Amino acid sequence: MARRSMLLIVAVLIAALGTAMIVLYVKGIDDRATEGQELVEVLVATSVIEAGETVSSAQDEGKFDTKEVRRDDMVDGALNSTDPISELVALGSIYPGEQIIADRFGTIGAIENLVIPDDKMAMSVELTDFERVAGFVNPGSEVAIFLTSAAPIRRLPDGSEQTLSSVTRIVLPRVPVIGVGTTSVSSRTVTTEEGDQVTEEVPRTILTVAVTQEEAEKLILADRTTELTFALLGEDTKSVDKEGAYPRDILPETYRGNAG
Repeated sequence: MARRSMLLIVAVLIAALGTAMIVLYVKGIDDRATEGQELVEVLVATSVIEAGETVSSAQDEGKFDTKEVRRDDMVDGALNSTDPISELVALGSIYPGEQIIADRFGTIGAIENLVIPDDKMAMSVELTDFERVAGFVNPGSEVAIFLTSAAPIRRLPDGSEQTLSSVTRIVLPRVPVIGVGTTSVSSRTVTTEEGDQVTEEVPRTILTVAVTQEEAEKLILADRTTELTFALLGEDTKSVDKEGAYPRDILPETYRGNAG
């Protein structure tokens, strides 16, 4: 009798253990099925944030919003607020619906953070302080680029050459600056009003702009054959390609009645 009772107790324990194992197994299946399905809140872009645009400016324009996504769909490093990047700028274009991560933002002057827009190429030009708006041009700025050609030569069909009038005109109406290099000093010799030749030190800085292939071709030719000047643009500044300015435009009395 005692032996039968013992066997019954063992059978009940085995059954209970089996039931517990089944319950744990089923629970494990449920846990695995729901793992990564819980919703988390992330920060996303609601409209395009351009390269060089500050986080504060984008926030003022309502370009950020929060959204709930499954944890499995959350991008590594995704933020849920702009607090960690509030003092930074976008390093490249960020598009609507894209989750915001800190790696897409950096400081305004960091050379290692040079990011080229997807449809552009980077090109650098060396300019003096005067030609680059006295150092006020920074990454994220937009500039118009002017050229000044002093008496260019045109070759005629018969092989002869014709000296044309000097001209200053715009070559690229609006391009973004994506990098500012270090400043170096070069020497140049100039003639004073008294006719004396003196050597002066001229600071020169390399500016890098994002341009299309067609714009790069124009800029390279202009840089090799003319003098370039950058003009800093405001958000609402209008800059268009026009005929340009000739000597007759600044010295009308001298050129009145002449074709030049």
